[in-house]
Order: sequence, then structure tokens, then C-alpha cells
Amino acid sequence: MVWLVNRLRCMSVAEVGYRIQQAAVTRVAKRMRARAAPPLPRARTFSVHGAPTLSQAERDALLADADSICAGHVVLFANRRFDVGMPPVWNRDPDSGVLGPAIYAGDITITNREQVGDIKHVWELNRHLHLVRLAQAWAVTNDVAWLHALQAQLRSWLDQCPPLVGPNWTSSLELGIRLINWGLVWQMIGGEGSGLFAGEEGQRLRADWLDSIHAHCTAIARHLSRHSSANNHLIGELAGLYVGASIWPCWKSSGAWLEQARRELEHEAQAQFSRDGVNREQAFAYHIFSSEFLFVAGLVGQACDHPFSRAYWTALLRALRFLRSVRDLEGNVPMVGDADDGIVFRLDSPGSDRAEQLLALGDAVLRRSQPTHPGVRWLLHTLPGKRPEADPHESETGWAFPDGGYLLFGSHFGEPGEIKGMVDCGPLGYLGIAAHGHADALALTLSIGGEECLVDPGTYSYWQEPKWRDYFRGTSAHNTVRIDGLDQSVSGGRFMWLKKARASIERMPQSPHEFDFRGSHDGYERLADPVRHMRSVRFDAASATLTVRDEIAAKKHHQVELFWHFAPGLDVRLNSAGLHVRGKRFALQMHAHGADLKLELVRGNENPPLGWYSRCYESRQPCDVLKISTVSSAVPVECKFTITFF
Repeated sequence: MVWLVNRLRCMSVAEVGYRIQQAAVTRVAKRMRARAAPPLPRARTFSVHGAPTLSQAERDALLADADSICAGHVVLFANRRFDVGMPPVWNRDPDSGVLGPAIYAGDITITNREQVGDIKHVWELNRHLHLVRLAQAWAVTNDVAWLHALQAQLRSWLDQCPPLVGPNWTSSLELGIRLINWGLVWQMIGGEGSGLFAGEEGQRLRADWLDSIHAHCTAIARHLSRHSSANNHLIGELAGLYVGASIWPCWKSSGAWLEQARRELEHEAQAQFSRDGVNREQAFAYHIFSSEFLFVAGLVGQACDHPFSRAYWTALLRALRFLRSVRDLEGNVPMVGDADDGIVFRLDSPGSDRAEQLLALGDAVLRRSQPTHPGVRWLLHTLPGKRPEADPHESETGWAFPDGGYLLFGSHFGEPGEIKGMVDCGPLGYLGIAAHGHADALALTLSIGGEECLVDPGTYSYWQEPKWRDYFRGTSAHNTVRIDGLDQSVSGGRFMWLKKARASIERMPQSPHEFDFRGSHDGYERLADPVRHMRSVRFDAASATLTVRDEIAAKKHHQVELFWHFAPGLDVRLNSAGLHVRGKRFALQMHAHGADLKLELVRGNENPPLGWYSRCYESRQPCDVLKISTVSSAVPVECKFTITFF
């Protein structure tokens, strides 16, 4: 009930009306679940033959992964292999073993762990990324055994998950991702003429598959994420609908689905990314996720000869520019905002660097370079078409992204002596609920020589105990200031913020190597005695020094806590002479100045949580956190970091 009240507080009158309308649509759909009209023979096949050029190692890894899938061992999330059975029990949570009910999807409560287990685990398996792996194995070997394996997987899914029944029909986003991967499978196996459809059993599989595809498209079109939920979910749903209507234009509604998805994707590519290329969810993993959707839809449009606009592709070019800019020398991307290791498609080895793949895809598609990344070679082989046009004047990298809310400081970018830091001076998140943003106003990160130093600790999990969700998205898990033990913004639930801190840039730096920034946020002005936090960040490349000065403006005294999170693997020591940090190629010394400061090095505390780091979804490990505490109304705290290489 509390969650519902909070959710209503985040809705406009128009959204409340839309939600009521959606409830009515759901009730009607429950009563009128009929099979689709027989499909017309219009499915598209892009004449994909065989596989792209692969090294022997790539071929061996692909076939080994496909063998594991046939044994029932499937990689989910970034690189965790689960035993899902063969054929899989598709409605079962592979982690807890809870089997979701075979009832109308609209009657399922996806947050009820006793009913469905962890719905993230169920959905992840049913995105069918691993079915693409089986299709790749067929394309590489032409061995009919892989078609038989694919047939068994599809047949069991269609039998266990009829339209609108079970947990795998509860999310339009998941339907969209499944359609995209089905589209890749369809092209790799040869489409209508595939041996998968040979004989009576094959024809029955084809008919049932197309019936399910129609149900997917219908369900997405009726239940698009709107209003405060129109974030990456809407992009993914539209991309899936576009792919479905493009590859299988087999029904009366297909043309309308195609035009709606195309029109709205053009709009969302502009709306959900800032003018300087930052995804407005303020979550870098979702920056990649949304970009993957837009690329797949765009490439299908090129292959079908109904291309997206130049502005669409330019928005993607800017998104890649931002991603390339924030990556450090070794490819690390700050873990800003939420992340769940969600993947739209997987065409290379599990656990590969998705940022690297996305940048390589952008280079091949928008800058017309020769594709060398294996996943990119597969995608462009499967979705062939002319390369699109984008603005040729866009630079490859930058350092100032004020519209998106991030500024970079440092020196020698891209060189062995690289120092790269980032200040977060953007909004909390996107739209009314800001679902995937963290309470991290004015936080900063720092990488030295390609080695992460000051880090954003990540996400850990959406569905573990609330204390862990609250911690990883809360202020104490970020390199910024907390007042009176409260987060900068007020949470209303796992994916909802009721009151949002607003950051502003008060002094804009002129360059990354002579960086002089000042900003503030209003998150604590909600207190009975309002507090404003102001932060100055100065970096001098000549002396390799970083100075961070935090001030609060208030009438009364408040508890002030400042947190510095250090990457696992660093040697971090605190003594009377200050803080000393040692990495593989660098040393960092920090001295703090202020009134009555208490410095404490914390690692792996559980109650309350402090000193944790999560590189992958549902994985956490201890890390060192320097906590600086004082009670003040105006006295600043200044931290000076000096960096040396060895």
C-alpha cells in the first residue's frame, strides 16, 4: 500500500488515466485470448549464408558454448552459468527453483518471490540470447544437430509459454528483447526455407512460432511503457516491435506496428539522450543498453531498405562519443547509476566487454571501419544493408557534457600516464520516478594509468534485502557528502525517488587539465534547517594534484560525512600522516583539512552497509572507504590528492 501511494504521487493526472485504461485493456485481453489470423507468406529473409570469417579460437569457443547449452547450462547476466535443464523449464527461476504459475500473465505479481522467485532470473533466460548461439553453431557447421537442438528449445518454449500465460508474458520489454533474438535466429537459419521447418513437425513449429510472434507484437503495441515509465523500457519495446513488424510483416496490423515503432523510436532517440550524448537515465549501463536497441532497430531498417533519419544516427554517434570519452585507458567505465548486466543480444563469448563491442559497432556502422570485433562481424553479417548517414563533423571524444551532467578532468588521455576523473553534476534520473538514478549529486570518480582508483561501487541487486538496494543507490555509497545520515534524495521504493536533488554548475571549467569547477545541489534544503552542499573541484595537470573542497550553508550545526571509495585491489592505508593509496603503477596521497575531523577507514561493514563494491549483478566484495566526519554549519572540508607514477 505504501508503494502504491508513493507511485501515485509520482504520476500526473494523464498518467493515472492511462493506467486505468491499461487495466481495462488487460481485462479485455484476458477474456478474448484468440489465435491470430493465418499469417501471410511475407516474412523477410536477408539471404544470410554461413558465418562471418572466424578464427579457430572463436569457432571453438562458440561450439563449446553451444555444447554447454545443449547440456542445459546457460550463461545468464554477464557471465554466470545456470543449470536450466534440457529442455529448460522456462517458467522456473533457475536460481531458487520456484516455478511460476501457468495462469493469465495479468494476474501474476512479479514482485512476489513465493509466486515467481526472482523474476529477473526468469526473464533473463527467456530473452533467448542462448538460442542465437545455437543458430550461430548451425551457421558455422551446417550440422543439422544444431537445428534439432534449436527445434527442441523453441518447441518446449511455445508449449510451456502460450500467449499471455505465465511470467514470461508479464513485461513488454522482455517480449521486445525476445523478438529481437528470434529475428536474429530466423535470419541465421535461413528464414522460411530453413530445414527447421521441414516435415509436418517443422510446419507445426513454424505455425505456432508465427502465432506467438503475432501475440508478442500485439501485446507490446497494447502495453507500451508510457509517462513516468517511458525510459529504456519504451526504447526496448519499440525496437522489438519494429524488428517483429519488419521481419514478419505477415498480418493486417503489421504496417501500423511498423510505422508507430519507427516514428516513436525516432523521437525517443532524441528525447532519451541529451544534446551532448548522455542517456538521461543517468545510468551508464542503461546508456549502453538503450544504444544497443537503437542500433539493432536501425540496422534492421537498413537491411529492409526503410532507413532511419540522419538525426537518429547522429544521436547514436553522440552517445558513442560520450561513452568513448568516459572510458579510461584500460576500458573501465564508471558504474554510475543502476546496472543489471542486461544484454540485448550476445553474439560473442559470454562476459565480453559490452562497451567495447558497442564502440566497435559504431565505428563499423557510422565511421565505416572494417569490423574486427567478433560480435560486430556477426551482427553485420546477419543484418546486411547499406551503411547509414550521420553527421560527419561530430568529434570522437570530448570532456565537457554539461547538458548530460558530466565533466571530465585529468591529463594525457589515452596515454600510459593517463589521469582521468569525472564530476557528476547532472540530474538524479529520468522522468517522474527517476527509476535507475542514484543519490550521487556532485560525486566524482578517478582512474590513474587505466587503473580505477576512486570508484562508484555499482548496483549489486534489485531484489535482495531492501537494505542492500537502499545502500548501493544511496549517498553513502558514492564519493560525495551526506548530511545528518540522510540520502540527498528521498526514496519511494526500489525504483522510485519521491524528492530529487537538483545539481547546478556554478563555475564551468575551461579545460580538463586546468580544471576549476564549482557546483551545488538542493537535496538537503528539504530539512527543517535547510542545508545547501557546495563542492569545488580543482585539478592541476602540472603538479598532478586534485583538490576537492566541500562546504555546507546552514543556520544550525549538522552532521557532515564525506565518503571516498577505493577500488578493490588497491593498497589503502590510513595513519597520522594521512591516507596513502598504492596501485600497480601509481601512488596517491591525500590530506584532509577542516575542523574536528574524524577519519575512519571502513571495509565490508554489514550493519549498516558500508565499504562494498559490485562489479557484476548480484556480486559484491569488500572495498576500502575513507569516511570523514564532522559537525558543522559552515566550516569547509578540503581534501588534497597528490598523484605520482612509478
